[in-house]
Amino acid sequence: MDIPGWFVWIALGLVVLQALGLVPVIRRLRGSDSSARFKARLDLLDIVGSLLLLGGLLLSLAVAKHWFWLTFVGFALMAFVHAVQGVHWLRARRRPTA
Repeated sequence: MDIPGWFVWIALGLVVLQALGLVPVIRRLRGSDSSARFKARLDLLDIVGSLLLLGGLLLSLAVAKHWFWLTFVGFALMAFVHAVQGVHWLRARRRPTA
């Protein structure tokens, strides 16, 4: 099956947008609030996971099929980060506010 060349350019554009998303996350890592830094670390891992996912997809389309394993690593990392964020969200919902 032949993948059109424009799909590679779309994937490359998405990788660039994710890389630009690193800038505000790195700025939040320098903050003094520990909970904000923890959330920034989770966001950083999420961005790295999506970069691995898109990078593996891009490399498997443009270079060779054996780079596709990076896509699975990125998906697993993103799933882990979203699971941790979900647990923190559930804990925050169960705490009494008053």
